Amino acid sequence: MIRSKRRIRSVTATGLAGLLTASGTTAFAAPAARPNVILIYGDDVGYGDSGVYGATKIPTPNIDRLARNGLLFTDGHCSASTCTPSRFSLLTGRYAFREDIAILKGDATLCIQPESYTMADMFRAAGYKTGVIGKWHLGLGNGEVDWNRTIAPGPQELGFDYSFIMPATVDRVPCVYVENGRVVRLDPNDPIRVSYSEKITDTYPDGVDHPEAMTYYRSTPGFRHDNSVINGIGRIGWMSGGRAALWNDENLTIDTLRQTKQFITENKNQPFFLYFASQDIHVPRTPHKRFQGATTLGPRGDAMVQFDWATGEILKMLEENGLLQNTLVIFSSDNGPVYKDGYEDGCTVRLSDEESDHGHDGSGVFRGGKYKTYEGGTRVPFIVSWPGTVAPGTSSALISQVDLLASFAALTGQTLPAGAAIDSQNRLDTLLGKNPRGDDVIIEQANGNILSVRQGDWKYIAGKKGPELYDLKTDIGEQHNVAAQQPETVKQMAALLETYRTRGLRE
Repeated sequence: MIRSKRRIRSVTATGLAGLLTASGTTAFAAPAARPNVILIYGDDVGYGDSGVYGATKIPTPNIDRLARNGLLFTDGHCSASTCTPSRFSLLTGRYAFREDIAILKGDATLCIQPESYTMADMFRAAGYKTGVIGKWHLGLGNGEVDWNRTIAPGPQELGFDYSFIMPATVDRVPCVYVENGRVVRLDPNDPIRVSYSEKITDTYPDGVDHPEAMTYYRSTPGFRHDNSVINGIGRIGWMSGGRAALWNDENLTIDTLRQTKQFITENKNQPFFLYFASQDIHVPRTPHKRFQGATTLGPRGDAMVQFDWATGEILKMLEENGLLQNTLVIFSSDNGPVYKDGYEDGCTVRLSDEESDHGHDGSGVFRGGKYKTYEGGTRVPFIVSWPGTVAPGTSSALISQVDLLASFAALTGQTLPAGAAIDSQNRLDTLLGKNPRGDDVIIEQANGNILSVRQGDWKYIAGKKGPELYDLKTDIGEQHNVAAQQPETVKQMAALLETYRTRGLRE
């Protein structure tokens, strides 16, 4: 049975009339030279997880305000339905499947080669101060990492002047911050050791042997979140030492916002680029106590309220420093939603594409979510705000995060080097609302490197069990595979996908 889905909520010119009158902003100027740029990047935040995209059980006033004052995209995509590939593509302008990039372990080697051209390199060349704060999950070092010394290569070698990061995901060890290549608050008398192959139990209990140690959440059997138990939460991988350096899970958002405020304040008199990569709403969901109980959905919904609050705090920082009018803010996510994902935190078990979490569907009107090849895996919130330059409204243009690097290069007057960002197309006019047309073609990568291609309303999936073809114009929920009825379209779309397996979209 086809599930009933909410209609996409639109921001209309009529609904914004009062806001425009109150602000006195009725005309929109040409782009200012070298505006600040902030990417606010959610973790597992789905298309339908905020009010402006249709959520009714999660209050998100700050994200909604950002959308009302900016341009809301209804067909905006990350490049993959899992985190590491999307982040790789975002920063390099290159699809991750070309390098066989998948979800990395917590001690993985840096997956972006230091000689690669990145978004941070581009902004630095344009005279910007560059920073990354929050979740990294692109690997560090070029072999076995010694967490007790300077860790390189890392963000600094990829063009970031400042970095304050969680090395991987919050459900993986090590559970420490790394600032500019050094573990924060590390006691040299309590050195850190990390392993993803050898059980280490001299500092933290192992969750399999001591399940009673998992006092915050119990691990879901079979999900591997039962190695070292840190702060009462089982993690993937084992760790010893580093007691003084451990983060407090409930303070993760507060800690990253503190560093964000410092970065903005220190760089307010020069152009800056900030990649703010939130850990919300990835598991383990540990919202601060002030947000616990903010929704009826449990920790996942509460963590989304916390992420909304963080978005509002960043906007407040810009206002307090007089930077809001000269800052381009993009709000998006690395992949679609997932509910029960390793911990017994009260989320509904998602056994199929038809199920939701306590009546809330983070995929909105779309099928699938994290890990999946359907639209809910990569179609994510995508909001562009630049007061006085980007007119409020909605756009149905097909757009991908992989396009941001080339678009930002156009914004700042930079030329992409030969061979760099081969999949990134200049869609600056689309992002600024000046052109309703977006990409002709995008590639979507699912878990296991399953690829699909979008061209207009056609969606073709090169599935392991045979091809799938959907007409999104009449079947937005991808419920009816018409591959058997459309053999010529299948042939054309398969050929299109094969073409772009071997060459970049911009080549």
